[in-house]
Amino acid sequence: MWQKSRLKAVGGEMTPEDFEATMRKAQIIDLREKGDFDAGHILGARNLPYTQLKQRQVELRKDLPVYLYDLTGAMSVRAARKLRKEGFQHLYFLKGGYDNWSGKTKKREA
Repeated sequence: MWQKSRLKAVGGEMTPEDFEATMRKAQIIDLREKGDFDAGHILGARNLPYTQLKQRQVELRKDLPVYLYDLTGAMSVRAARKLRKEGFQHLYFLKGGYDNWSGKTKKREA
């Protein structure tokens, strides 16, 4: 119960279906490192690794929703907490992370 209230405090956990249905109006951020991103990512996502989030958060617009995902979902919650402290209001993360995604993906061509 406590964990669920913490999740709601930083934003909303979204099912893959809800994520996909509403993502066209959001900034989709892949928090994984570049190699993982290049191997496959959600179509339309930008790579902003969690390790670089503090330095690169200026690339995000505070007036648009931010959809976060990583491999399993755990890192997305931490990223949402960090962004919330920086004034971002509309933060959402993919339940189960990229491992739980069955929608359209893209791979970087070698």
